[in-house]
Amino acid sequence: MCGRTCLTLEPKELESCCKYNKNGQNKPKQPRYRNEFNCGKKYVPSFNVAPTDVTPVLVSALHFDESADSADRLLVPMMWGMVPRWHKGDFRKHGLTTNNCRLEGLAFSKLYGPPLASGQRCVILCEGFYEWQTVKPLKPSERAAFYVHAPQAEKVKMEDKSTWQLETGGQLQLLRIAGLFDVWNDENGDKLYSYTVITFETEGQFASIHHRSPAILETDAQVADWLDFKRVPANRALNLLQPCQALKWYRVSNVVNNSRNKSDQCNKPLEQGKSGDGSGKSGVVPKSKMMQSWLIVKKRKHDEGEEQPLALEGTVKQELKTEPVDKKPKPDPDVP
Repeated sequence: MCGRTCLTLEPKELESCCKYNKNGQNKPKQPRYRNEFNCGKKYVPSFNVAPTDVTPVLVSALHFDESADSADRLLVPMMWGMVPRWHKGDFRKHGLTTNNCRLEGLAFSKLYGPPLASGQRCVILCEGFYEWQTVKPLKPSERAAFYVHAPQAEKVKMEDKSTWQLETGGQLQLLRIAGLFDVWNDENGDKLYSYTVITFETEGQFASIHHRSPAILETDAQVADWLDFKRVPANRALNLLQPCQALKWYRVSNVVNNSRNKSDQCNKPLEQGKSGDGSGKSGVVPKSKMMQSWLIVKKRKHDEGEEQPLALEGTVKQELKTEPVDKKPKPDPDVP
């Protein structure tokens, strides 16, 4: 699945990171950033992008200019969570969960089939996405959070923007995720562009974290084929979507669980031995506190007239047995 992403680049930085070679040309082109009103919603770079936030996506320029080549590209800000074109009323109240869409049966979906047939394919850009480990039977608040990203050059650290070298051409490898977009019009004729992330069953090592993953486009050729809806028909484009074999991830703090937390702590690697709740504590109870807890419970049981052995008692007794004992008694200071 894909529940949160991270995208902290400014529009100009994104343009630089999204250079491409059109039709095998040697000189790379740079997609132009196209501002859209989107019913007043704006793109704000964030370490914790959640559904209903706006992020720039890549699309074929032909969607916005009939004279453009379908191989040309634009960067267009769109809202995460596709609003159906046929929805009436407030776009925030369509009542559907459209953040992600399953690849299985997508072509026959009444919701996603029409955008696919219209060639409304897009590429969602992010530095990485967050995933919570769901393969273990844990409560949602206890699930480990991971930051997933593309393999990077040796000196590039995802949590340290100063290592990305954007001012000299950049070495950052963005994740490029296949998606669909639609256009919704309000009663005043204002347009809202919105997208959904395509997902499928996970394969490989990532299956140890989650059973579904976003459809990541690993090569420039895959990106070109996915976007060029005139040259590549829908059925062939869907066949491009295969499980990604080159992903990296690391554990992060659960401060990312709250979508309102946009700080740079969201994608920081969790230090070994630290808990994931953002407290910085190791989660190991000191022996003194364990003893104190046992004594408090023991006293309460005694006061209530219950003198039953506690499960913790055996642990404490075991600790007492392991305490070092002086073999020689200390001399009495009053004895000469």
